[in-house]
Amino acid sequence: MRAEDERFRTLMRLPPLLRGGFRPFFLGGALWAVIVVALWVLAFAGRIALPTRFDALAWHRHEMLFGYLVAVIAGFLMTAIPNWTGRLPIAGGRLAALAGLWLAARAAVLFSAITGAALAFLLDVGFLATLGFVVAREVIAAKNRNVPIAVAIGILALADALDHAEALGLAVPAGLGWRLGFAIVLFLVSLIGGRIIPSFTRNWLAKQGRERGLPTQPGRFDVATLAVTGIALLVWAALPESKVAGALLVSAGLLQTVRLARWSGLRSWREPIVLILHVSYAWLPLGLLLLGGSLFVWCIPASSAIHALGAGAMASMTLAVMTRATLGHTGRQLRADRATQAIYLLLTSGAALRFAAPMLPVDYVGAIALAGALWGGAFLLFLLVYAPKLLGPRPDGRA
Repeated sequence: MRAEDERFRTLMRLPPLLRGGFRPFFLGGALWAVIVVALWVLAFAGRIALPTRFDALAWHRHEMLFGYLVAVIAGFLMTAIPNWTGRLPIAGGRLAALAGLWLAARAAVLFSAITGAALAFLLDVGFLATLGFVVAREVIAAKNRNVPIAVAIGILALADALDHAEALGLAVPAGLGWRLGFAIVLFLVSLIGGRIIPSFTRNWLAKQGRERGLPTQPGRFDVATLAVTGIALLVWAALPESKVAGALLVSAGLLQTVRLARWSGLRSWREPIVLILHVSYAWLPLGLLLLGGSLFVWCIPASSAIHALGAGAMASMTLAVMTRATLGHTGRQLRADRATQAIYLLLTSGAALRFAAPMLPVDYVGAIALAGALWGGAFLLFLLVYAPKLLGPRPDGRA
């Protein structure tokens, strides 16, 4: 009891921002998403030139993956790991140092044409390597089953290094870095989404007294689906034009469709904070089917498939988790108010427009700008609504 009291007093002496990993990383990730989209739209329209060693499209892609998405992943892991392991959370000075390293990396990559590519490489890859070390140390010390997640973070660091190497003109396969990073993040969406979505849906349905037909815990079918999805994404990352990759991606998309259907998503339509998890995950099988299909059918734009997976699956799932985790871990009711519902609507609309833009009979640049405004607007609204919760103490006074 004394140890618990001392732990509470130690956490309460910290500023709220440094009491949990979700606080600085969700804030930083959302803010960076807004900045990256705004700068990309301006660069795409020819209004500005970015001071980076990456070309504008490569920088946009890199920062979506290794900037904003990695921040949200870090925030989620720093918050989930204490629950998985029973160990103390990463907080205070260690958390500030980790968040500061991520922030320094973002500035170094953006201004790498001025400050040099070496500094950007060291800070950016160094952050992911440090995050991977922290995750591995925590789960191994607790003999926890989540060691594969630490391995995934390590592969993500390798992908980041390859993307930097390509920007420097080194002899690496074109696009391998971002494709490998893309594959790892999508695998994490599938792995973690497959745990939390049926669990949260089951809990909500049970509270409503709807005990029949509840989603079951992950089983052999889920393991097989994860395996096929992981293999398909890795083959695509290495051989993006391969028909074998296309067949595997289509197979993974079909399995993921069946997997999603088993989670009773339509029964949760009355509760947006649960429903958004299913809507977010639905982008994954759609994107996999389209990406695989684009290797067989010429009229399926590969860019639409990529944005279904990126702007759709990855971004929607991160915002769904960010809103839910922030409410839950700051002692608030797990309900989506109108502002939160607006966040979900803006993001889904922006992702849908970006996905459809190459196929619409409208001005492409205008469609991209509008999609960016809707998508970025979702993250801006998240900042306006959720920043006070992330920056302030819990209303119940708990640490």
